[in-house]
Amino acid sequence: MKSARSYSLWITLVVIVFALLLLAIDELAIFKRPFIKYVVLVVVGIPGIFLIVRLFFIRFVTFRIDPIFKSIHSYTMSQKSIRDKIDKGDVVDDLKREVKVWAENQWKEIRKLKQMEKYRKDFLGNVSHELKTPIFNIQGYILTLLDGGMKDANINTLYLKRAERSTNRLISIVEDLDSIARLESGEFKLKLEIFNLVKVVEEVIEYQEMQAKQKNIKIGFDGNYSKAVKVKADRKRIMEVVDNLVGNTIKYGRQGGKTTIGFIDTGENIMVDITDNGIGIEERNLPRIFERFYRVDKSRSRESGGTGLGLSIVKHTIQAHNQTITVRSREDQGTSFIFSLDKA
Repeated sequence: MKSARSYSLWITLVVIVFALLLLAIDELAIFKRPFIKYVVLVVVGIPGIFLIVRLFFIRFVTFRIDPIFKSIHSYTMSQKSIRDKIDKGDVVDDLKREVKVWAENQWKEIRKLKQMEKYRKDFLGNVSHELKTPIFNIQGYILTLLDGGMKDANINTLYLKRAERSTNRLISIVEDLDSIARLESGEFKLKLEIFNLVKVVEEVIEYQEMQAKQKNIKIGFDGNYSKAVKVKADRKRIMEVVDNLVGNTIKYGRQGGKTTIGFIDTGENIMVDITDNGIGIEERNLPRIFERFYRVDKSRSRESGGTGLGLSIVKHTIQAHNQTITVRSREDQGTSFIFSLDKA
C-alpha cells in the first residue's frame, strides 16, 4: 500500500498530464477527430478521478475509524495501519470483531467491579461486626467495674479475665487481617526451605492434643510414615496451615470422632490430605468457605473462638506457594481438605 505522499504525487502527475493534454488537444492533428479526443480523455481522466476519489475515501474512512480504535485500544491507530486494512478489504470485519471483543471485555470488567463492590460491602460489614462484639464486651466489663464492681474481689477478677479474653480475640482478628493483607499485597515473603512434613504434622498433633482430648477425638496418620516426606516450602507457614485445618476438625468434629492426616506422592508434588468424620459442610456452602469471615454456622463458630479468617489465610498461604487447596465434604459424614506442596 502506497503512502499518502505517493498518492499525492500520482494525482499531481495525472492532473498535470490531463491539463497538458487539454491544452495541446487542439494543436495535435491526431486529436482533430472527436472520437480520439474522448478516448484520450477517458483513458487519462478515469484513473485520475479514481486516484482522487480513493485518496479522499481513505482519508474519510481514516477520520471515522481512528476515534473508534482510540476508544477501543486507548491509543490512536496509525494511518498506515488503517490504510493497510482498507487496502486488504477487511477493515469492517476487523472493526466489528475488535468492537465485539472490546464490548465483552467491558462487560466482564463491569461484572468484576460489581462483584468487588459487593465483596467490599460484605467485608466491611463483617469486619465491623466482628470487631464490635469484643469491643462492646470490653466496654461492658469496664463500665461494670467503674460502677462499683471494683469493690467486689470476685467480680473484678472475673470481669478483668473476661476483658482480657475479649482483648485477645480483638488482637487475633487484627493480626489475621494483617496477615491476609500482606499475603494479598505480595509484601509477605516466604522463607523456603526443605523439611520433613511428617515432623511438622507430629508437632501440630502434639500441640492440639489437649483440645482433642476434651472431645475425645483421635488424631493420627492414615498409615505408617517411618520415612521422611520432604517438601520445599515455608515451614512456619505450612505448620500454621496444618494447625488451622486440624484445629477445625476438632472444633467442628463429633465427640469421639477421628481425624487422619495422609500424604500422596504425585511425582512433582506431595498432596496433604486432612480428613475428619465430623458434621460436614452443606454443598451450598462449599464454594464460600475460603471467604473472609464466612461461617457455615456463625453462632457455633463464635462460640469456638474462631475469627472467621483462618481458612482464608490458609488459602492465601497455599496460593503464595503457587499451589492449590480443595475441599470435599458431605453433611453428617465428614470433610477433607487437600493441598499440594513442592516435593523436595
